[in-house]
Amino acid sequence: METAGLDRIVRAEDVAHMGITEVIRHMPYIYGEYRRLVASIKKHRPDVAILVDFPDVNFRLARELKKLNIPVIYFVSPQLWAWKRRRLRWVQQRVSRMMVIFPFEEQFYRNRNVNATFVGHPLAELPLPTISREDYAQQQALNPDKPWIALLPGSRSKEVRLNLPTMLDAAAALGNGYEYIVPVASTLKREWVEQLMSAGRQTRGRTGSPDSPAFLHLVPDAREALHHARASVVASGTATVQAAVIGNPFVVVYRVSPLTFRLAKRLVHYPPEVWPPAQSTSHANLPIAMVNLIAGRRIVPELIQTQFTAHKVASALRPLLDNTPERKLMIANLAEVRHILRPTSNSTAIQQVCNAVEALLPGNALKSGPNETASV
Repeated sequence: METAGLDRIVRAEDVAHMGITEVIRHMPYIYGEYRRLVASIKKHRPDVAILVDFPDVNFRLARELKKLNIPVIYFVSPQLWAWKRRRLRWVQQRVSRMMVIFPFEEQFYRNRNVNATFVGHPLAELPLPTISREDYAQQQALNPDKPWIALLPGSRSKEVRLNLPTMLDAAAALGNGYEYIVPVASTLKREWVEQLMSAGRQTRGRTGSPDSPAFLHLVPDAREALHHARASVVASGTATVQAAVIGNPFVVVYRVSPLTFRLAKRLVHYPPEVWPPAQSTSHANLPIAMVNLIAGRRIVPELIQTQFTAHKVASALRPLLDNTPERKLMIANLAEVRHILRPTSNSTAIQQVCNAVEALLPGNALKSGPNETASV
C-alpha cells in the first residue's frame, strides 16, 4: 500500500508482539503509536477504512471510525473463533464487511449475523517460484548433491529466540547427510540471526556439525526455500500456510513463555464450524496449526511447548525425507488444503476486497444491494 502512494503513519512491525506478557511489556509504546494513528484519521477523514488483522489495535480503530461514520472493511479476520469470542459484538457493531481468508470463518460469522465473505487465501493464488534447483543451489551456495531441509523459526525475534536453538539441535540429530536452509524474515536482521546461531554453536561446543556454517544457509525468501527443500520444520503461523500451498511436507513446532501457554490453553475453544467436537477427546488435544484446522483433521504433526524437543522433531521429520507412504499421504493432503484455500469465484482475494471497498464509497453505497452492508 505504501508503494501505491498511501501515507504510512505507524509501522505495523514496530507494534506487533505475540503473547500476553510480551504485549504488556510493550504497551506504552504501542498506545502512543495508536494515538498517532487516531489523530491522523480524525484529520484526514477517509471515505472507507480497510482494517487488516491486528485485532488489539483494529477493533479500537473501528470504534473511532464508527463515531466518524466511516464504513469499515475488515480483511483477514482476527481469530475470534479460537478465543476472546466476546469481541464478536464489536464486529457486529463496527464492521460493515468482514472479508475472510479461511473457509470455516465465513460460516462462523454468518451463523452469528455478521456479513462475511470467504475470498480465498492470497498465498494460494501465488505461482510457484520459478528458479531451478540448480540455480538456487548456486545462488545460495548449497550442495546440490544433498537433500535440503528448511528451518522456519518465525518472523519475530522472540519466536526465533525460542524456536531456532531446538531446530538446530534437531538438525544435529539428523546428521550431516543434509544441508539446512534458514529463511530470515524481513522483520529481522540477518546479523542478529547469525549472532544467535553462533552463540548456540559455542554453547554446544560442536564444529563440523549440521549447525556449522558449512551446513547452514541463511536465505531471504521463505517460499523459494520451501519449494526446493525436501521437507521442513515450520513455526506455527502464516509460514505453515505457505508450506501447505507450496506442497512441502513439514512438521509444525512452537514455543512461547510458560505463562502465555498456560493462559492460552485455558482460553482457546473452537466452535463446531472450526473443529467438530468428535475430532478431539479432550480440550488439551486441540490442534493449533492452521493447516490442520483448514483440513478439518490432523494432517501434519504438531510439536508444541514441552513436546518440542530435538529428538521428537527429528523423529517426526525422518519419514518425510524418504519416499514413504507418510510423505505421499502428506503431499496429497496438502494439495487438498491448497484447493480449499483458493477463491470460490473467478476474482482474486484482493479484487474481491477492492469490489467491496468500491461498493461502500460515497455514491456507490446507496446503490449497493443487501450484501454490501453488515447484518447486525
